Amino acid sequence: MLSRDEILKPIWYAFTALDVDRNGKVSKSQLKVLSHNLCTILRIPHSSSALEEHFKDDDEGPVSTQGYMPYLNMFILDKIQANFDFNELNKMCWTLSSPKHISSKHLLISRDDTFKVWCIFNFLSEDKYPLHIVTEELEYFLRRLFGAMGCGWKEDRFEDYKLQLCAKKKDLNAWELIELIGMGHFTKGINTQTLSMAISVVHQELVMDVIKQGYMMKKGHKRKNWTERWFELHLNYMSYYVSEDLIEQKGCISLDRNCCVESLPDKDGKKNLFIIKCVEKSFEISASDKKTKQEWIQAIQDCIVRIRQGLSSPHRESRQKRRELRNRLKAEQETMENRMRQLQLANERKQAQLEAMSKNLQEASMRGDFEEQRRLQTQNELLDQYRRDLEQEKMARMQMEEQVVEKANEVEQYWQRTQELEEMYRQLKKALDDERQAKEDEEALRKLQARLLQEEANKRLELEQIHLQQQQTLSQSRKEKEELERERTEKERALQAAQEQLESLRRQREGAQEEYMAVTRKLERAAHKTKNWKHKVSNHEGLLRTISPGTKGPTRMTNWGQAAFTDTELNEMERIWQENKNRPYDGQ
Repeated sequence: MLSRDEILKPIWYAFTALDVDRNGKVSKSQLKVLSHNLCTILRIPHSSSALEEHFKDDDEGPVSTQGYMPYLNMFILDKIQANFDFNELNKMCWTLSSPKHISSKHLLISRDDTFKVWCIFNFLSEDKYPLHIVTEELEYFLRRLFGAMGCGWKEDRFEDYKLQLCAKKKDLNAWELIELIGMGHFTKGINTQTLSMAISVVHQELVMDVIKQGYMMKKGHKRKNWTERWFELHLNYMSYYVSEDLIEQKGCISLDRNCCVESLPDKDGKKNLFIIKCVEKSFEISASDKKTKQEWIQAIQDCIVRIRQGLSSPHRESRQKRRELRNRLKAEQETMENRMRQLQLANERKQAQLEAMSKNLQEASMRGDFEEQRRLQTQNELLDQYRRDLEQEKMARMQMEEQVVEKANEVEQYWQRTQELEEMYRQLKKALDDERQAKEDEEALRKLQARLLQEEANKRLELEQIHLQQQQTLSQSRKEKEELERERTEKERALQAAQEQLESLRRQREGAQEEYMAVTRKLERAAHKTKNWKHKVSNHEGLLRTISPGTKGPTRMTNWGQAAFTDTELNEMERIWQENKNRPYDGQ
């Protein structure tokens, strides 16, 4: 898997490309787009609010490289898996950064070749920013480029160019390397197509980790037929395509510590055979000649050994060894320089000590004669100096006391001034609060006034409508009043007629009352007569009975009328009748 430093290099170019003002900072909106594109290419989930959440406490605007790195490490680089396409990441970052640097240059190589040179530079550059390539890595790249073109190495020209770089005390950046290759500084007289093919070969080897590639025949697993395929060997796998344009991939052979490669004897008319044995299946392949077969077997075997030992690809291991060697040589050189500086300083100290010793000896011989006189003179001078110093110390102490008093007064005045300023600040703050409250009250009053004006306008409209309704109602009321007046006149006439009828009815009622009184007197006389008759016939059994209310049940009909006798009386009367009936029969 790629290291974090290799992934950071193209991202650094994308970040610097977004730095339009060249002040080392990029706006958050641009970083959001960059982060989204990075998450898409690296195939990790992206949170649109993570950037704002991460920088919520930093509202100073654009973000620097140092400020963006923690977010990049936490939310992107720490989540990277091994299934992303590093070439897509390079293309995205190249698209952002290249227009600012190579759009105006007339290069002899294509834009695709400049992209490949840029990727090679990222692979060989040091892991320090801004990125640069040291002369050793530049020589390594040029040697491989000339080897891919089949040309001899131009040692003298490179040494002259190396001296120029040393005189300038600088290393090349990516755009200077592209200009160096694109302007033909070392490749004058070489065909541009040959140069382009050489750049592609070096790019495949260094950046794409292609250890070996070429056409070979492969035996199919189902139909057992032989087909020509373009093979590319990487450290952990071996892929094969229809052709070298890499458009249609037909399969991939995964290599691990359990795989092995063996040579096979010629069979079925195929020569130069070898087999790659994996855990699940095996692959039979035919090379073009014995040399090519041996090279492929050796390369595949070397990959399997590296997998078993946990090593990286040869180019990455070689780059790491060159870096370690440079660091070791640099450390040894720094140690040697420090040692030389220490020896030089020690020599200078020794020489200074010798010169001081000789000078001290000369001065000692000259001072020997005057030592006693100087001692006495020195004592007298010291006594005088002590007295003067004592007086000066007294004066200084008095001055210091005066200064202390002045400083105390100044501190008191400063404290009072501070208190006054704090009180003024509180009053100013209170005035500002009152002013803000007054503005808020004014705004509220203005809104209330606007609302009242609106309500007044609405009320005015309502009153106008009510006025129109009242006018309509008044006109309608006048009409109703006229109709009521006519109805009142008609009702008065009807009332007068009713009064006349009432008077007629009153007279009829008085006549009826008189008739009622006469009927009442007749009833009283009839009742008196009835009472007398009842008294007369009360002695006669069964002939007359006082009329009383009947029962609610069915009544019996007799010869004497309805409800004339009770049931008991009828039963008694029936018994007597039967006895009277049967009596003459018994006598006979």
